[in-house]
Amino acid sequence: MKRADILVAGVGGQGTLLASNILAEVGLCAGYDVKKSDVLGLAVRGGSVLSHVRWGDEVASPVVRTGGMNYLLAFEPLEALRGLPLMHPDARALCNAQPIIPISVSSGKLEYPADEAIAASLRGSVRSVDLIDATRTAMDLGNPRVTNVVMLGAFSTLFEVDAELWEKVVLASVPTKHADLNAAAFRAGRALLGEEKS
Repeated sequence: MKRADILVAGVGGQGTLLASNILAEVGLCAGYDVKKSDVLGLAVRGGSVLSHVRWGDEVASPVVRTGGMNYLLAFEPLEALRGLPLMHPDARALCNAQPIIPISVSSGKLEYPADEAIAASLRGSVRSVDLIDATRTAMDLGNPRVTNVVMLGAFSTLFEVDAELWEKVVLASVPTKHADLNAAAFRAGRALLGEEKS
């Protein structure tokens, strides 16, 4: 891998920033030059959160130009759609299928796109799309708050970086008392994509 330009997209409160921090640390531990930039919505909890994470032999800027991202890690379907203008047509996308309904939709002002429309937009914009129900997997493990770690587990299968390194960084980034839960979440995420897909 010469370069990975990763867009992490989600909603405040989903652990998006923790996930982007873990991605940056994994890149560093794997021997890459890493740059990172975060953009927070007006309301951190419930607002849009975007992070640019770049791995490479040499990375000059933390921000990728429009159309230049080659990986999308989206924690929410509508946020995945918002990120599409930044994606390269040959990009790979991993998206959590569970929506978080924004106030504009719950108040009746707007409609949330249908699942089929979201999937079609994603598949029509990038080379490879995986939609997984990471939230359901996290709930099955007993805590929806580890959805981000389930997503990271699945995302890790797209790279030739050892799973043990990923898991070590994840566990170093969460409270020790939750280590077992997060380890289970990471491994469940890898299983959702059938382990290695790189």
